Amino acid sequence: MIVELSHIDKTYNPKTFPVPVLKDVSLSVPENEYLAIMGPSGSGKSTLMNIIGCLDKPTGGSYLFQGEDIGKMSENRLSEFRAHKIGFVFQTFELLKEETAIQNVMLPLSFAGVRYSERREIAARALEKVGLGDRMNFLPSQLSGGQKQRVAIARAIVNNPALLLADEPTGALDQKSGAQIMELFHQLHEEGATIVMITHDAKIAAHAKKTIYIVDGEIRDHLEENE
Repeated sequence: MIVELSHIDKTYNPKTFPVPVLKDVSLSVPENEYLAIMGPSGSGKSTLMNIIGCLDKPTGGSYLFQGEDIGKMSENRLSEFRAHKIGFVFQTFELLKEETAIQNVMLPLSFAGVRYSERREIAARALEKVGLGDRMNFLPSQLSGGQKQRVAIARAIVNNPALLLADEPTGALDQKSGAQIMELFHQLHEEGATIVMITHDAKIAAHAKKTIYIVDGEIRDHLEENE
């Protein structure tokens, strides 16, 4: 099992003005799963993504990632763990504007301690994989939205992570570019990637093999008609 969340709670400002965001969330993600977590704005899905991605810690409950207890890790170990185990794809791409496509993709490799002589070759292969072999030396300003997201996906997969975590990956794209990005996710899943995708869009969620819903901080397998 890649992800095992057990009875996760998340409350902000617990000692002053408690704001419960996640309530008793339990979730398992097996290897090679393609899971969409769908919910409206304010439902807690971004907080859940941050906890799955080890960017935030729960107030209660436990989180095992490939059997390792995330709650027992030091901050340094957690940073190292994220760099090797989790690839992130964000709605806003989060590319460094002054760096070329290949330099952006090389960045996680430097964090992971890969020798410089190997970084460029590995990053080039990742860009070829997402169809941007001819755009390696382009700056983000020279790329379309869809191409920027492909660079972001190449950066996310360059370390061969155990989990690919995507937050509204087509939210900033036109319909055609969005469809191409979803086709790329399908291809990555077919090749063995484990993907968890956060979205509010039912059409995007339909690309996943499984969809769960988060409503008012609680996980549901389906939605009631009035929700």
